[in-house]
Amino acid sequence: MKTSTLNSKAGTSASPWFCGADFPAALRRGACMIALLPVLATAQSSDPFGTLAAVPPLTGVRSTGPAPCQPTETGQPLNLIDVVDLALCNNPRTREAWAYARAQAAQVGVAQAAYLPSVSASVTASRNRSEATRNNDPFSQQTAGLNLSYVLYDFGARAANLENARQLFAAAAASRDAAVQSIFLAAMQAFFLRHTADAVLEASRQSEKTSLESFNAAEARYRVGAATPADRLQARTAHAQAVLNRITAEGAVKTAQGLLANTIGADPTRSPTLSPMPPAAPESGFEADVAQLIETARLRRPDLAAAEAQFRAAQAGIESAQASHLPTLSLGVNTARSHLSGQPSIDSSNIGLTLSIPIFSGFSTTYKVLTAEAQADVQAARRDQVRLQVGLDVWNAYAALTTATQSVKSADELLESATLSERMAAGRYQAGVGSILDLLTAQTALANARLSRIQAGFNWYTARAGLAQAMGALDSNLLDELSVKNRP
Repeated sequence: MKTSTLNSKAGTSASPWFCGADFPAALRRGACMIALLPVLATAQSSDPFGTLAAVPPLTGVRSTGPAPCQPTETGQPLNLIDVVDLALCNNPRTREAWAYARAQAAQVGVAQAAYLPSVSASVTASRNRSEATRNNDPFSQQTAGLNLSYVLYDFGARAANLENARQLFAAAAASRDAAVQSIFLAAMQAFFLRHTADAVLEASRQSEKTSLESFNAAEARYRVGAATPADRLQARTAHAQAVLNRITAEGAVKTAQGLLANTIGADPTRSPTLSPMPPAAPESGFEADVAQLIETARLRRPDLAAAEAQFRAAQAGIESAQASHLPTLSLGVNTARSHLSGQPSIDSSNIGLTLSIPIFSGFSTTYKVLTAEAQADVQAARRDQVRLQVGLDVWNAYAALTTATQSVKSADELLESATLSERMAAGRYQAGVGSILDLLTAQTALANARLSRIQAGFNWYTARAGLAQAMGALDSNLLDELSVKNRP
C-alpha cells in the first residue's frame, strides 16, 4: 500500500478551518471565539496580568526607568545632581538590573498562567492514495478539533510556584535598588574626586609659585653676598620638588577626568566641566545613636531585603517540591470533526476528569525536597551574613564620618596656623633676619596644610555619602542637602 500525505497543523491562527461551511454553526462559532481569544487578549494588552507594570520605579532619583535620559545642554557645567543622573541613565549596570527585574516580573505572569485553562486548536488536511481501497483513487481527509485542559486542584503546587516567583521578583527589584545605590555612590565619589584633584593641582601651583619666589630671593641674596651657596641650593631643591608635585597633580587630574567620564557613560577624551564645589563645611556637634542607625539600616537596605526575599523564595521552593508527589485533578474537554471525501462527516467529543496519582518516582521527589531544604538553609545563612554586614557597614561609615568631621575642623586650624607661619618666615627672610631653612620649612608646612584641608574635605564628602549608602538612604534628598549647605 502506498500513501502520500500532506499534513498541516496550526494553532489559533488556523481559525478559518473552524469557520468553514462544512461544520455545524454552533461548533463553528464556538471554535472561532475560543481560537481568537488569545489573539484578542494579546492585541488588547501585552501584559494581561500587569506583572511588568508592578516593577517599582526607582525612588529618589530623576531617572525612573529605562526611558532615554534627558539630554544635558552642551557646554553647560554639570552639578552633582547632573552627574548622578547621567551615571544612572548611562551605566550598563542600571539597565542590566532593570531588565533582570522585568524578567522576574514576567516569571510571576508565567506562574499565574498556570491557574488558567489551556486551549489548543488543531487542523489536519491530507491527500491519500491507497491501493487497497477505492480502486486506487486518491481521496482527501480533513480533521479539525479543539482541546481544553484545566487543572482543578493540585494540593498547593501552583500556589507554591507563584509564591516562589513573587519572592524572586521582590529579590530582583531589591537587587536593582542596591545596584542603583552602588552606582549613585560611585558617581558622587567621581564628582568629589575630580574636584579634589583640581584643588590639589591649584594648591600645587600656588606652592610652585611661592617656591619660585623664594628661589629668586635666595638667588638675589647670593649674588650680593648676603646668602650662602647652601641657601641657594636648598631653595632650588624646594622649587624642583614643587614642580614635580605640580606635574604629579596634573596627572591625577587627568585620571579623575577619565574616571568621571567613564562613570557617566562618556569617552575619557570628552570629560565634562563641573560646577564649583565649595570646601566642605560640616555641621558642628554631629552625633547620632549608632545602634538606632543600624536598626534603621536593616529596615531600608535593599541588599538585605533581596536576601530576605531569596530566603522566602527558597521556602516556597520546599512547598513546591513537596507538592510534586501529591495527586493532581484535571478537567479535559475535546471536540473534533473529521471529513473524508465522499463520506459523511464524523463528529466526536468527550469530557472527563483525570486524577493523576504519583506512586513511585525512584526517590527523585525525596531528593528534590532535600535539595530545596538545603537551598533554604543556604539562603538563610546568606541573609544572616548580609544582616551582620549591614551593621558593620553602618558602624564603619559612622566612624569614618565622625573622623572626617573632626579632621575638617583640625585641617582648618592647621591651614590658618601654617599660613601665618609662612608669612612670618617670608617677612623675616626678606628683612634679612631669618634663614632660608626656616622659610622653606614654613612653605612646606603650608603646602602640606593645604593638601590636608583638601583631603579632609574629600573624606568628609565621601564619608557623608558612604553613611547614606550604608543606611540605604542614598537618594536625591542627600544631593539637595549637600547643594544647599555648600551653596556659595
